[in-house]
Amino acid sequence: METTSLLSFPSSKPPPTRTHFRPANPFSFSFPTTHKTSISHRPINIKSAISRTKKEETVETVKTQLENCYLLAAIKYTGFTVKQFQDLRRSLPESSKIIVAKNTLVYKAIENTPWEALKPCMTGMNAWLFVHSEEIPEALKPYRDFQKEKKLENDFTGAVFEGKFYGPGDFKQLETMPSRAEIYAKILGALQGPAIGLVGTLQAPARDVVMVLKAYVQKLEEESSGQ
Repeated sequence: METTSLLSFPSSKPPPTRTHFRPANPFSFSFPTTHKTSISHRPINIKSAISRTKKEETVETVKTQLENCYLLAAIKYTGFTVKQFQDLRRSLPESSKIIVAKNTLVYKAIENTPWEALKPCMTGMNAWLFVHSEEIPEALKPYRDFQKEKKLENDFTGAVFEGKFYGPGDFKQLETMPSRAEIYAKILGALQGPAIGLVGTLQAPARDVVMVLKAYVQKLEEESSGQ
């Protein structure tokens, strides 16, 4: 009896590789290496905010100074030293105030007001003189004295008084205006004199007429109290 033997040959295919399964980590994240994620933050411009606040404060300061102001004048500021400007401030009477501010800010404060007539002065650098007194010549004299003492070329570039603009060549009219006492004396003399004198007085500017009437009322009150 023939015996048949079975021979086994190795397979040409490699045995399957056993793969071990690893559960995914739910806390791990992978990002593409070809793209970088960048988060840009726009910085807050603090300097710009502070500058805007200062501008608003300057405008409000000018508006405050315009209250009960009789005359606003511009003075050429270029050439002033810090010490000179400090000395000038100390030389002014309490009824006057001088500040340095940009033309654009001052104009913003006076826009649509009678002070807007000062627009021709909105060039160059200016210091602004606010006069809170009816005695205009006395208010301008301290600066003239300071200008002469320090030999400064910084002159007035213009002013507004009673809504009218006065250029540099018109300041003589402001500086030679009669004082309140002189106006009172003049008007009282006109009231006591011929009618033609009173007519001439009434043709004067409204401010003078009002002052005359006040003086006359005061005179009558003094006379009645003396009786």
